[in-house]
Amino acid sequence: MRMRTPAIAATAISALLLSGLSGCGSTSGDPESEPTSGADDKRVVMLTHDSFTLPKEVLAEFEEKTGYTAEIRHAGDGGEMTTKIAMDTGNPDGDAVFGIDNTFASRAIDQGALEAYTPSEIPEGVSDFDLPGDEEHFLTPVDNGSVCINIDTEWFAKKKLTPPESLDDLAKPAYKDLLVVPGAATSTPGMVFLLATVAEYGEDGWADYWGDLIDNGTKVVDGWDQAYYSDFTQGGGKGTRPIVVSYDSSPAFTVKDGKSTTKALLDTCFRQVEYAGVLKGADNPEGAKALVDFMLSDSVQGALPESMYVFPVSSSVELPAEWAKFAEQPTSPLSVSPEEIEKNREEWLATWSDTIAQ
Repeated sequence: MRMRTPAIAATAISALLLSGLSGCGSTSGDPESEPTSGADDKRVVMLTHDSFTLPKEVLAEFEEKTGYTAEIRHAGDGGEMTTKIAMDTGNPDGDAVFGIDNTFASRAIDQGALEAYTPSEIPEGVSDFDLPGDEEHFLTPVDNGSVCINIDTEWFAKKKLTPPESLDDLAKPAYKDLLVVPGAATSTPGMVFLLATVAEYGEDGWADYWGDLIDNGTKVVDGWDQAYYSDFTQGGGKGTRPIVVSYDSSPAFTVKDGKSTTKALLDTCFRQVEYAGVLKGADNPEGAKALVDFMLSDSVQGALPESMYVFPVSSSVELPAEWAKFAEQPTSPLSVSPEEIEKNREEWLATWSDTIAQ
């Protein structure tokens, strides 16, 4: 049985995912001490979060098709990377960026850190994931995935207990001491789950809901790794909690004897979309545009599920067999506008911290 390490949830990512970039560009170190890109040497620098990885042959294809060499430069998790880009507006450490998501996108756009660019060829399905309000098209969708409540279906069957189906159910006495969640202040999936509760219960109700969760024995831990691998009953350890915050794709990685042992509750999901863009002030803007184009190619889109554990935005590529069978996506995910997230993030986090401390 395999279990995913989520790429979108970059805070909880394992460093081993970086191995796929060996020999394909810089992956660490002081950015100021590394060579910068320039049109004269055909090198294009892409800033990205620490969980980015693609097969060597895919990045080699980019060089073969465009003549540009991609230098991959990691810049922390998605939030750290976006904050850095915003602070460095007009004088970036790279040419292109990948990994800004819909929970941080407004920060980069409002700061003016991106150049508007629309790829000449956009595969079918991609426009369905366009960032709301991005009329000038500063960001191009590349992948998506949803943070959802996951349950251990084997555990509930053995206990002959009807599993929860909704966020409301999690606060019911039948599920006392069964839920574990990563903290909103210490992990990306934890923050996204907080946003899911804001979307579901509104500004006036989400904090009370969290109070109900805590009163019902919900366990809050630092990160997704700890919640899933240490506390969740299907995480491979000795966990005792059969309900966890994870991903819509997670059931594709808990397959045993042809069946998944977990299930994502699709009515609890909040969708994340990751985007690519051209940085304002890039030394090699044409190379950056070529790299954004390439992120929509069948080669990249087809590699995303098994390389980065996320769904492609293009509908022209086939999903791996286990994904097609077990990784069901929500049709109506919960959402909060990027502008509302940017405006209220710090206040929501402060309220959440006070609530769980009571």
